[in-house]
Amino acid sequence: MTAQNTAILLISCPDQKGLVAAIADFLYQHDANILHADQHQDAELKLFLMRVEWDLAGFTLDLSDFELAFAPIAQRFDMQWRLARSAYRPKMAIFVSRYDHCLADLLYRYQSGELHCDIPLILSNHHDMQWLAEAYKVPFQYVEVTKDDKIEAEKTQLALLRHHHVDFIVLARYMQVLSADFIRHYPNRIINIHHSFLPAFHGARPYHRAFERGVKLIGATSHYVTEILDDGPIIEQDVARISHRDALDDLIRRGADLEKIVLSRAVRWHSENRVLLYANKTVVFD
Repeated sequence: MTAQNTAILLISCPDQKGLVAAIADFLYQHDANILHADQHQDAELKLFLMRVEWDLAGFTLDLSDFELAFAPIAQRFDMQWRLARSAYRPKMAIFVSRYDHCLADLLYRYQSGELHCDIPLILSNHHDMQWLAEAYKVPFQYVEVTKDDKIEAEKTQLALLRHHHVDFIVLARYMQVLSADFIRHYPNRIINIHHSFLPAFHGARPYHRAFERGVKLIGATSHYVTEILDDGPIIEQDVARISHRDALDDLIRRGADLEKIVLSRAVRWHSENRVLLYANKTVVFD
């Protein structure tokens, strides 16, 4: 887990000389002890991306003054940046329908302390998962969603999210397509799990389509949600090899294991501020 008394700076900007030196010197001037630093250069886009984490013990600059102090460097290098504190536990809402495997896995990891976040709310368009939420003592809210009242349902959901001060949302096999208006309230803060190796078999019934196609690999993909279905920046993927001996039920069963692992990784990396987005891609820092 991330240390509990550190600050994390995430940066993206045009690639140019002197970037690393300027950032390191700024932190050194304020007695920062850098614990982790990682960077990536996209040669094609001439873009620089960086994550740097330092111990706040002995750091002489109050974080409330960081923006003003860092502004000259940010302006000089045309940076987009954000600062996070590892002591803060972001609030994650989980949306789920009737499949329980991803929800159960997230709740177990949450209870065991593996995920650096809090779960103030589970939202569902079915009652099926209420027992599981109650078992982990997480508030459960049923919101009916039909074709005729989807707009009103999303208004109710958004009100609940605001009431619980939710920072990001995880769709743990939530079998509804979110509207563009809903997504705009949480840009790059809605994580979905799709049960295929995107961009293959996007949309509905991917296991059925993979089985019909006779694929030799199945996969799962966790990505940020955008207005275009299953097209958001990919955070994590994994695959499993199958053969002609596997029936459709085998694909679904083995795929469910992949979904749990891939989604939990994406949630962990997001909550630990390890993901930077650019050009409909992500960089996931170690």
